[in-house]
Amino acid sequence: MSLSSPLPRCSSFSFLNRPDVWRLRELATESRTLPSGHPALAAQLPGGGWPLDGMVEVLQARPQQHVWQLLLPALVQAAGQQAGPVVLVGAPFEPFGPCLAAQGLACDRLLCVRADPPAARLWAAEQALRCAEVAAVLAWLPQAAAAELRRLHLAAQQRQRLLIVFRGLRARHQASPARLRLLAEGVEALQVHILKRRGPPLATPVVLPAWPARLAALLAARKGTGHDTAQPASLPDNRSLHALDRPLALP
Repeated sequence: MSLSSPLPRCSSFSFLNRPDVWRLRELATESRTLPSGHPALAAQLPGGGWPLDGMVEVLQARPQQHVWQLLLPALVQAAGQQAGPVVLVGAPFEPFGPCLAAQGLACDRLLCVRADPPAARLWAAEQALRCAEVAAVLAWLPQAAAAELRRLHLAAQQRQRLLIVFRGLRARHQASPARLRLLAEGVEALQVHILKRRGPPLATPVVLPAWPARLAALLAARKGTGHDTAQPASLPDNRSLHALDRPLALP
């Protein structure tokens, strides 16, 4: 073919109907996911759950708010599939083990890594991902750069592990290699904004319960009897958290 010859024209668009071709207007099909445990959220996630072949990024104004309510169902499943721990790197507060155990995640399955320098947190998260028996890695990396996050993203891909990275709201306008990017906010309801996914944009947030079912029932009962002293808006204050409330944060 000479340089002046026109390119051959495609006579058919049948490739658009192939099941292995992802169309932007549709959610992609992920090869491996972990069920989120939230049906409303699962309906908006490619593959119906948390991807196991890359980083998931969660942006928050307060680093402890709604962590367990959002992730605990998936972490229970991950711990059931792997013999090793769920690793928490740089968690701002210690988890309350008895309450997590009551919801299916035994406290001896948690490994908390304390590391203040950003470089130490990144190193610890990467080493945890490369450990064969680790069930999942949760890392608080407010100062990580895009190139550093890419290393973790690639490590999660190689090991097919659940990796959740928490960052502040200022990171929203920064580049990120995350396969899935969320913004979690709200007090009486957990609003999950899907900022990035392999699929069409989602204009409205996914609304989930902000509290576990038993705690929600307790609060409703107290309101119904006139005991309105424990308003949900005050619960994130770590000094006033009751034992039933503490899985809502990392107090």
